Amino acid sequence: MTTGTYIGRPIRRSRFRLGDGVDELLAGIFARPTRSMLTTLGTVLGLASLIVTLGLSRTAGSQIIDQFDELRASQVIVTARSSGNNDSGAGRLPWAVETRLDRLNGVVASGAVADVVNPGSVRTVPVVDPTASYEYTVPVLAGSAGILDAVRGHIAAGRWFDQGHVDRADRVAIIGVNLAQRLGIERLDVQPGLYIGDNFFSVIGIVDEAIRDPGFLGAVIITSSAADDVFDVDAPERVIIEVQIGAGDLIARQAPVALAPSAPDSLAVAAPAIPKGARDQVAGDVNTLFVLLGLVSLVVGAIGIANVTLVTVMERTSEIGLRRALGARRRHIAMQFLGESAAIGLVGGVIGASVGVVIVVAVSAVQGWTPVLDTWMPLASPAAGAVVGLLAGLYPAVRAARMEPVEALRGRN
Repeated sequence: MTTGTYIGRPIRRSRFRLGDGVDELLAGIFARPTRSMLTTLGTVLGLASLIVTLGLSRTAGSQIIDQFDELRASQVIVTARSSGNNDSGAGRLPWAVETRLDRLNGVVASGAVADVVNPGSVRTVPVVDPTASYEYTVPVLAGSAGILDAVRGHIAAGRWFDQGHVDRADRVAIIGVNLAQRLGIERLDVQPGLYIGDNFFSVIGIVDEAIRDPGFLGAVIITSSAADDVFDVDAPERVIIEVQIGAGDLIARQAPVALAPSAPDSLAVAAPAIPKGARDQVAGDVNTLFVLLGLVSLVVGAIGIANVTLVTVMERTSEIGLRRALGARRRHIAMQFLGESAAIGLVGGVIGASVGVVIVVAVSAVQGWTPVLDTWMPLASPAAGAVVGLLAGLYPAVRAARMEPVEALRGRN
């Protein structure tokens, strides 16, 4: 169809229609189905990795925040107020805190603890030898029977002392797992013992976990009554209370009255909080790490699309030359290859988003977590895949469009 003239020669408008472009696009994709599937797989892996890493990072960050909040909201610490140089007005805590606090509604566990001042060196032999490797200066703690549960501790071997040991002032000791390794105490069936200063204590248990007070793992813990008899520790320094979520404020008001009915104001109550900045920083670091890993995976997928599209352009040089000779313009050639790469990216985005969501849910179910995933992530993945495919196919498409018909038909690229 002649529509105009250019220097006396008729110019024909291209009759290339949108339907023709779609047909050529589908033909180019399905002409080599195996290659197209492998190219799509690269996008699937890239976007699935991005969805998984973002989803798991949000989920893991949420778990971290929940753990911080749970520890903060479920712990109350009571200490005696100091009155300066005159101790007559100072508060005093009792050792039998369990009988006073555990009956309060909302209390899960409670216990009292104090640091033993200048207890002497800890060793496994009675002879004092300052040069010996079996002699250590380690923290010695006096505790009530309920302190293990209050600090969320766990006994790896043996047992914790009970109220009977406390009532009898038995000279028994619990040691942390770190100290047990230093002292070479691995078995309790041989009834090992240790000396604190000149006083012998039988080791009846090894602690390998104390979430609220990790210092237990490197210390010796003895009963409050034995500490009073041997080291004159007549009162605890702090009372640790584990409460149910939401009961912190109530127990903070009731605990001083239960522990010191005649002078509740002499006791100080605190619910230590994890700093919000530190909590947010940890979650932010986790998110940043996983996002970077996901972006690396996505870049790898884009490189795969670009590489395959470029190889396709080189293999289809003759086809490009023939189409150019029959009237196809540069933009038609560019649009075809851009459309193929964008279509591959779009399909890869849909599949990758589906696979990523399934993996996030599956991993969360196995770990017992609550999956956290922004709804925009799977919805935006197809568009992101198309954009990645479009960008990846940009250079190969431009290269194909710049081919001259004569050179392409000669097999040049």
